[in-house]
Amino acid sequence: MDSIAQLPLSNSLDSILVIVDRFPKMEVFIPTISLITSLDLAHLFIKNIFSKHGLPLSAVSDRGSLFVSSFWTNLCQKPNILRDMSTSYHPETDGQTERVNQILEQYLWIRDPQFYSAHITQNTPSGKLSTKIQSLQQAVKRELEVAINRFKRYANESRASPPVFNPGDMVWLSSNNIKSTRPTKKLSERWLGPFTILKKISTHAYHLKLPSQLKSIHLVFHISLLEPVKTSTIPNRHQEPPTSIIIEEEEEWEFSQIMDSKLKRRKLWYLVEWKGFSQDPERSTWEPAKNLKNCPELVKDFHSLYPDKPGPNSSRA
Repeated sequence: MDSIAQLPLSNSLDSILVIVDRFPKMEVFIPTISLITSLDLAHLFIKNIFSKHGLPLSAVSDRGSLFVSSFWTNLCQKPNILRDMSTSYHPETDGQTERVNQILEQYLWIRDPQFYSAHITQNTPSGKLSTKIQSLQQAVKRELEVAINRFKRYANESRASPPVFNPGDMVWLSSNNIKSTRPTKKLSERWLGPFTILKKISTHAYHLKLPSQLKSIHLVFHISLLEPVKTSTIPNRHQEPPTSIIIEEEEEWEFSQIMDSKLKRRKLWYLVEWKGFSQDPERSTWEPAKNLKNCPELVKDFHSLYPDKPGPNSSRA
């Protein structure tokens, strides 16, 4: 289940809700609007799916605000519909819907077929056809289960057991699906971070704490995109400086914490510790407050611990 948004207006509608039945691969395209609410989504589902095909056993979707809302969650819980939430850049979860979206976008370029009705009939005799279809469906279902189990077995043969992370662990994030402003992808860093794990969503999905410049991407990642941070066991070994993060064609390094603040010529300055240099106090530098606009949480935490230190209100005095 997914949607295609921001299409040209047609009868005051600009989006398409895409629903795919996993067994027969039947697609349902429902015209709607971009600003759809969870209540509107429920009405569309009841009208176009529940009333015609019955209740599904499960519903796969991404982690958009519509599908994680409390209303939609409660609606699925009442009839015991299992909700499967996909993770970023993991097509194995809901790849068929993504593929249908690509095909549907091609359909939108096709001109309206004016004479299609001349080649179809309005009345299709059922007769023995319905019985034959039911028999075929059962046979296809059995073969699909065999094929899925075979694919799963082959895939698992080459997979190692996934690592287990806990909240607070530090991990590297693969940059394969994150755009960089470098002239060629070969020059980009393969791994970004390290970042902190905030929550374990499932055995194969984790919620990361990302800096503000990366908040535009999903915060939940499949375990295949994560690598544990391995610290050196050799004492006093040189620690490599952290890699920069590209923000709108500018490079930005991360602060790990604020250590002090002062007023200089009626302007606020902070003494900051750079991420990756926590063991080297000489690397800490005084930075103007404007350089910390992308890390309001650090500023808030510092002033909550040291309320008497100069802060934003002091700089206006």
